[in-house]
Amino acid sequence: MKRCPECRRDYFDDTLLYCLDDGNALLEGPATASSGDDPATAILHSMAAPGEAPTRAQIQMTDQTAVLPTSTGDIFPQPRGFDKRLLLAPIALVAIILGGFFGYRYFNAADSEQVNSIAVLPFENRSGDADTDYLSDGLADSLIYRLSQLPNLKVSPTSSVMRYKGKETDVAKIAKELEVDAVMSGRLSQRGDDLSISVQLIDARTKKLIWAEQYDRKMADLLATQREIATTITQKLELKLSGNETGISKKYTDNNEAYQLYLRGRHSFAKRTKEDMLRSIEFFKQAVKLDPKFALAYARLSEVYGTMPAYPYLSPKEAFPEAKAAAEKALEIDPTLSEAHTFLAYVQVIYDWNWAEGERSFKRALELDPNNFSAHFRYGQIYLLSTGRIDEGISEIKQGLKAEPLDVNMGVTVAWAELIRGQNEEALEVARKIHDLEPNHLLSRWMLASVLTEMRRHDEAIAICEKWLQDDPNSQMAIRDAGFAYAKAGRRDKAEEMIARYRELAKTEWVAAARIAAIYGALGEKDEAFAELEKALEARDWEMHRLNVELYMRPLRDDPRFKAILTRLNLPE
Repeated sequence: MKRCPECRRDYFDDTLLYCLDDGNALLEGPATASSGDDPATAILHSMAAPGEAPTRAQIQMTDQTAVLPTSTGDIFPQPRGFDKRLLLAPIALVAIILGGFFGYRYFNAADSEQVNSIAVLPFENRSGDADTDYLSDGLADSLIYRLSQLPNLKVSPTSSVMRYKGKETDVAKIAKELEVDAVMSGRLSQRGDDLSISVQLIDARTKKLIWAEQYDRKMADLLATQREIATTITQKLELKLSGNETGISKKYTDNNEAYQLYLRGRHSFAKRTKEDMLRSIEFFKQAVKLDPKFALAYARLSEVYGTMPAYPYLSPKEAFPEAKAAAEKALEIDPTLSEAHTFLAYVQVIYDWNWAEGERSFKRALELDPNNFSAHFRYGQIYLLSTGRIDEGISEIKQGLKAEPLDVNMGVTVAWAELIRGQNEEALEVARKIHDLEPNHLLSRWMLASVLTEMRRHDEAIAICEKWLQDDPNSQMAIRDAGFAYAKAGRRDKAEEMIARYRELAKTEWVAAARIAAIYGALGEKDEAFAELEKALEARDWEMHRLNVELYMRPLRDDPRFKAILTRLNLPE
């Protein structure tokens, strides 16, 4: 049981953190001011979302006050024939006056504290079943996607907020780390076909509650409910926002089962293991089979296929044609879908080496949605850095970092950009910060090892790679970086051992030949290196699109054969 220290209202829901009346933090304590038989009440916003109708249908309404139904029968038993409206009228009047006072006090106090940014945390799964994590995580992911459509609101993306899953919610700390003004958290519980969702939105600067709501629905209402929540959040902040908000309520599908499969696909993709990414492909395929007009599911299918060769879980020739077909299908259904243009550009640059079309697709994605921070990042990483436009590339990547200050991929790309333009100390500073933040992440290990090798601090680089290989003996990135560092340190036997590892792996999985070429180049064995690069050209290895600036290829750049390969990559002048 909790009590508000300001208004003394008691709460029997121990999960609430803030008073629904005045926003003060609740304290643990016994109830004295009110009885457990009192009805739960809520002051509803006068401009409630149209989608709130299912919620309002379950409650007894006056103009501004809702008396929530209870299971204990009549709250005020009265003699037969007594008209309860006579009793409720003065209560309603008092509630209207109090509601107007608190609403005026909050919004006027907040005028000078405009909410320009928000983080939606992963919802807490109260179902007691890990198999329903896709619902709790997916609901947060969908809200993030919808809110990001607002032109004047910065929304922390899923990749940044997932680190807080299962951890204690310290709103002020999270807001500081993610550089946001407000934090939304929620809880979800599923029992059979019944779904209970509770949400609260808190201004992290004042620690005041902006809004809280409970939704008791059926699973079949999940799709409509997430749209309703996003619309309501927008309305609660309507005095602080402006611009086109159609993306908030856009219907990507009307098929609830397809939507749940979409959520499962997003949940599996986020895990990034080979098995989970293959599983996500199947979920997205099932979703579009149920709803052939589900453009966003096609776009996410393209994203998964396009990502897999980088790890590598599939060969480029297995993955990229599928990625392109899915992106083109998404655009056939919805030409305004920014994500589909982004993932089409990804294929056009990395696999087709069609640089002009790739840049056009990236620019179209950003024209359609300037808040598509993934497009900003990928445009900088995939196109601009690869074509030598380093300063422009860093600028675009930092646009992505504004939304994802804790994103490992974006951070290491900034370090890589600093490295390829010769700013080794700056690169080292960024790489160390990322490694300290995520010491076991393959990208943080890759970047720090690369910087240390470039700075000829070979023993340190080798130590990172050897620990990496202990943790993941078959990591193709770890084998490449260890082999490269060994070769640079003059340890030929160990470098050749890494090449032998690649040969063994190639018997059971696809191996990127460009990575073997990197080790041969560092050993000074140019003929062997170019033989592997020919294989990489034929296979259209993921690494080939950035060959022009790739640090691993420096030992080969003065060879005429290298310039001939760059010509075959169709790089823009």
